[in-house]
Amino acid sequence: QVQFVESGGGLVQPGGSLRLSCVASGSGISIYTMNWYRQPPGKQRDWVATIGNEGNTYYVGSVKGRFTVSRDNAKNTVYLRMNSLNPEDTAVYYCMTRIRDNNIWGQGTQVTVSS
Repeated sequence: QVQFVESGGGLVQPGGSLRLSCVASGSGISIYTMNWYRQPPGKQRDWVATIGNEGNTYYVGSVKGRFTVSRDNAKNTVYLRMNSLNPEDTAVYYCMTRIRDNNIWGQGTQVTVSS
């Protein structure tokens, strides 16, 4: 069973940048579509970005042009580069994939954007 561990979150000032990592174990991820979601405090978890197994990428409108999702299958890792961060980006960020009708989530990493 594949498992994910996210890292790279933290406190950053508005306008700053972070790079999140999602490292998989238990299985290779090269064949899977990988997703990033986020959950702001007191709100629902929402989709942020997707990278397909061939590298095609998709973003929610609010992060388009600021966030970049990428993958390194040799390292079994997916990244989310986040630039021009603003307080509305404050959330717990999760990576996720769907395998045979099961959604598999990591534990999340906290991103706080504040001055």
